[in-house]
Amino acid sequence: MLAFRYILTSLGSKLKESLLSVLPVSVLVVALSLTPWVDIPLKELNVFVAGALMLILGIGLFNLGADMAMTPMGQYIGEGLTKSKRMGILIGVAFVMGALITIAEPDLAVLAEQVSSIMNGTVLIATVGVGVGLMLMLGVIKIIFHGDLTSLLLYGYMALFCLAAVLIDQGRGSMLSLSFDSGGVTTGPITVPFLMAIGVGIAMTIGGRGASENSFGLIALCSVGPIIAVLALSMFSEGSLSFAIPDYSMEGILDNGVLGLFKEKMWSVAVSLFLVVFVFIIIQAAILKLPWSKLFQILMGITYTFIGLVLFLSAVELAFMPIGFKLGTQLAAHNHWIMIGFAFVLGNVVVLAEPAVQVLNKQVEEITGGEVSKRQMMMALSIGVGVSIGLSLLRVHYGFSLLYYLVPGYLLSLGLSFMVPKLYTAIAFDSGGVASGPLTSSFILPMVIGACVSMQGAPAVLDFAFGVVAMVAMTPLITIQSLGFKSVLSVQYRKTIRMRRILKADEDQIIYFE
Repeated sequence: MLAFRYILTSLGSKLKESLLSVLPVSVLVVALSLTPWVDIPLKELNVFVAGALMLILGIGLFNLGADMAMTPMGQYIGEGLTKSKRMGILIGVAFVMGALITIAEPDLAVLAEQVSSIMNGTVLIATVGVGVGLMLMLGVIKIIFHGDLTSLLLYGYMALFCLAAVLIDQGRGSMLSLSFDSGGVTTGPITVPFLMAIGVGIAMTIGGRGASENSFGLIALCSVGPIIAVLALSMFSEGSLSFAIPDYSMEGILDNGVLGLFKEKMWSVAVSLFLVVFVFIIIQAAILKLPWSKLFQILMGITYTFIGLVLFLSAVELAFMPIGFKLGTQLAAHNHWIMIGFAFVLGNVVVLAEPAVQVLNKQVEEITGGEVSKRQMMMALSIGVGVSIGLSLLRVHYGFSLLYYLVPGYLLSLGLSFMVPKLYTAIAFDSGGVASGPLTSSFILPMVIGACVSMQGAPAVLDFAFGVVAMVAMTPLITIQSLGFKSVLSVQYRKTIRMRRILKADEDQIIYFE
């Protein structure tokens, strides 16, 4: 009875958080529908409102499930395999888990579906999965041996941009934006809680100086791997780069039946969770041997996660994706600058509705002992995502390469990593992957595609619309490390003030010891 009451209380708290997250985006969309700039039929607006309510319930249930199942599972695996001192098994499991979770990630499936006209979706998903698996192996090795995250990221981005240069030289530069977007969508609602928890479990079991700092960085590394993998795939692939605009109409979904959409999402989420649970069961039987009380909690948490993700993904595809495309098309047709301004405002609030962001912010506050609060994290992420989406629409308006943003952006973020505490660098690069979640790929991306169709025409979508996910993943690196840089300056300023007060002290206030 007490456990049931606790679950109800926790669910109420999660629903309150999700209401505050989804409400700003929903209000913005409804407010725009009342202006002469956007014409949304009443039927579609009602579906959108119903979808927003589904989204609130879905996020609430997902966050409860993540607390009860996904996070503990990852932590138990990290702790159990580390304590067993079977490092070979730990590294092997890291590869398998990284690949399986990514292949099952709903965000990646959403992106693959939208680019199916230029790349086989199964090949794209498998390539990204291998990239994540390899980088998760590298991340686990980094935690075990207390490796330097900044150096690994520096080498990773050097390799990444070298491959990008080769791709441009081959005349396939149009694939750059898609390659960078694939890195952003891999760290979604299933992947993030698991990876964060595995990192925490391994780092805290190993212990040592800087264990908290050492626990971050897995998400950052796992965002680099897919970009390198897809760039390499694009170099050796052949065929047309003629991109076809997907069908974003709400009527098509409604005509086929909402029940069919629910069944489709139930199947995809079931496959996603089954892959994770299957590997966990094997590890539980062989090594962990957790008591039934903990297993029951995990089972309940998986159930909540399943229901939450089905509601979330159904709401996004039914309501948010069609409305996003329509907003982008109509606003950009009316006025380009209004579209860019709206994109900035929308970016500031859309990150609030990302489920994985809530998980990351909570874990950051716990690991840092409140040094980096949830409020600070959310403000930094909100500003970063707002700027990134606004800049993406500016790029669509003028029609220039994504590299004009990414090269100086990553140079700045990597440069800041040498000037701020390593904890901030690890959190910042993890946050970049987390911020680009399901709503980015299934609401923001269709909106930018719609805007690009109006501004530049449908043939330019592959060159200029894609890349928005990569931008959302990049700007938090700068904003959160700026928090760290501000912290460094504040400490230095306080030291300077204290030294000046000591030097200005009267001679008789100083005690000399002989």
